[in-house]
Amino acid sequence: MKQDLKLPAMKTVKPKILYYGTPVILLNTSNEDGTTNITPISSSWALGYTVVLGLGAGGKALENLMRHGECVLNLPDPSLWEQVERLAPYTGKDPVPPFKQSMGYSYQKDKFEISGFTPAASVNVKPSRILECPLQLEAVVKHIRMPEHAPEFAVIETEVLQVHAHEGIVLGEHHIDPAKWSPLLYNFRHYFGLGQALGTNFRAER
Repeated sequence: MKQDLKLPAMKTVKPKILYYGTPVILLNTSNEDGTTNITPISSSWALGYTVVLGLGAGGKALENLMRHGECVLNLPDPSLWEQVERLAPYTGKDPVPPFKQSMGYSYQKDKFEISGFTPAASVNVKPSRILECPLQLEAVVKHIRMPEHAPEFAVIETEVLQVHAHEGIVLGEHHIDPAKWSPLLYNFRHYFGLGQALGTNFRAER
């Protein structure tokens, strides 16, 4: 006779944010003078070589993408979380918008200096890459949409043109080794790395 499973008790909640565990991306965009702005973001998903980003509507990153539709998506690993956090309280927008001032943001133009990251020239796009990030995706913007139900955000579809990877996480010629690559995760405004591997999907290449 099958025993009844004891299910966990449930509670209806309303979190202030829904960053329920997604990779951190350092989004590099081009400023008006050709310098590179770095924006930490945690809203993205990939479908093939299309990567969809979520951005705040009043930030410098969106302004840059609307003017110059090229970017680099840099994916840090967990060892870089402190450098990522150094960027968190700064914006490249001057003057700082009132809503960002109220959240404690201040202006900083040179994000490489404040974070300690190293710029590297891109191949297909204008913004620089971040050398320390194990994965760096050069991309172009294909579509920008402002949701009617959430006008404070923008949804950006990008097409990845080229992928740069640290040699230590590459398996063979073109595969990323999941045993050696671990993204930095943003989980309800806390930083985490991946836990122990649990298994392999039937479509995974071996």
